[in-house]
Amino acid sequence: MMTGFRLNLSPLKEPLGFVKLVEWLTAIFAFGSCGGYSGKNIVSLLCGDGRNETLDANFHYPFRLSQVPLVEGNTSLCNHSVTTTHLMGDSASSAEFFVGIAIVCFLYCMVALLVYLGYMHVYKDSDFGPIFDFVVTAILVFLWLVCSSAWAKGLQNVKDATDTDGIGNTLALCKGSNITCEVTEFANMRTLNISVVFGYLNMFVWAGNAWFVYKETRWHSQKFSSQTGPGRQQVPAPI
Repeated sequence: MMTGFRLNLSPLKEPLGFVKLVEWLTAIFAFGSCGGYSGKNIVSLLCGDGRNETLDANFHYPFRLSQVPLVEGNTSLCNHSVTTTHLMGDSASSAEFFVGIAIVCFLYCMVALLVYLGYMHVYKDSDFGPIFDFVVTAILVFLWLVCSSAWAKGLQNVKDATDTDGIGNTLALCKGSNITCEVTEFANMRTLNISVVFGYLNMFVWAGNAWFVYKETRWHSQKFSSQTGPGRQQVPAPI
């Protein structure tokens, strides 16, 4: 069996290769819209004497909010001394899990496309290649579901921790009867919302691709042959 590299672009015209290319692109959009994000909410404090003061709530990937200072050092706000205060919450595990799965899929798609375009003759002649591809694809479908759901919940936690109620629960000064705290400018989280959409989109794309990969395995060929075999009629031998 020849195992040398043979460049053949025809698999890109077939569902097996074309969908893998789509998976590669959607994985880029998934981790690109989440990793590297940074945002800032502006908190306005209305003091009892009519003065206004502002705070900047800066947060960024991987969203370890408990390590993000809202108030640094001993600061005077509305004639009150406020010690160092951090935001509440930590969505780092779900964000890093989501980005990690996206990067793994990105790398796997590159390897798979290399095999499809250069070693398809080896891929089709062996049982290991298609079966391994199918098992990995099925596992990644499940991981996309898990990481997308976890990140959707983590993103909601970030939004809750940085809105008016979250800041009010974080900053003890805001609990005073004569001081009002309100988030007046919100960070644009559109890209983070898009990342969740791409997460679930990846799950559906990979689930659809699992069928095309399954058709390359011997399990599908054996099932097909077993279904067509009994339908064949034997021609009686001449007497």
